[in-house]
Formats: sequence, C-alpha cells, structure tokens
Amino acid sequence: MAIHRSLLIFAIVALMVPAISLATDFVVGDDYGWTLGINYEEWAKDKQFFVGDTLVFTYNATFHNVYKVNGDDFQSCTVPSNNSLVFFTGNDTFKLETTGNEWYVCGVIGHCDLGMKLNITVVDGTSPAAAPSAA
Repeated sequence: MAIHRSLLIFAIVALMVPAISLATDFVVGDDYGWTLGINYEEWAKDKQFFVGDTLVFTYNATFHNVYKVNGDDFQSCTVPSNNSLVFFTGNDTFKLETTGNEWYVCGVIGHCDLGMKLNITVVDGTSPAAAPSAA
C-alpha cells in the first residue's frame, strides 16, 4: 500500500513540475541589458509574454533606473511622482501577474526620449515548451 501511495504522490508532483517550469525569465535587452542605444521595441517584437513570466532588468545603477508606468506616461516619457514604482538596484525583476499592456521607462532625464523604454503585452496561458529537436 505504501508503494502505491508513493507512486501516486510522485505522479502528482511530476504533473505539476512542467507547469511550474514553463515560466520564462526575459533579460530585457539580452546581453546588452537595460541601457541606451538598444531598440526595445525591436527586442520585444518577436517575443510572447505570458502571465507568470518575469522581466529582468540588468543595468548600471549609477546611470539608469526602471520605472513601471502607465500608457500615458510611457508615451510622454513622464516619470511618475509615485516613488514606489521606481527600481534602481541594477538587477530588478518584475513578475508578470496580469494580462494586458505593461510599460517601463528609464527615469533618468532624457533616457526615455532616447528610446530607453519598453512596452509589452502580457497574455494569459503558459510559455510554450521548447520545440523538440528533429530526429
């Protein structure tokens, strides 16, 4: 009886692991990170962002920061007065928890205007598993 119970528990855990591990960590800007001179619209263009995925902003905290903003502030490159929305560690993560648009800007004067801003759309579901390799 103990063996059957152990197998049942193992089966339940085995079924849960793929759902947990399908979330993707996206390093914004890939190897370049969060900095000037990167086209973040182009970077995000071919990516799908799902609820449960994580955005990772890596940057030199001496020169940059990350603000999560609304669509209007994104368009006008306005830094919100709510300081709770600013991140400045140089290695900031944002878990994507809801569907819809998300907007991020660098709050250093002029950086957003120079393209240091990211707009993504988060969809419901899970990140697709890696495609199997051809035999």
